[in-house]
Amino acid sequence: MKSIGILRKVDELGRIVIPKELRKKFGITDNVDYFEISVEGDTILLKKYEPGCVLCGGTEGLVEVDGREICAACRAKIKNIG
Repeated sequence: MKSIGILRKVDELGRIVIPKELRKKFGITDNVDYFEISVEGDTILLKKYEPGCVLCGGTEGLVEVDGREICAACRAKIKNIG
């Protein structure tokens, strides 16, 4: 992982600010985008949340079914089973 040399303090509520340059670079929209937070060893990872199919993880042709996203390919497979 490459360090870009930007330091931020954690405030009293546990928040950090993601610099405007990084938000712009990664297409992060204020008050709209969500992040997945995960841990690898001693590293905290932030990843912009991108919805994906609950069955295969695909992102093409997503449709919400009972609160979960399912892609066109998986819907076709399910349709052929029944």
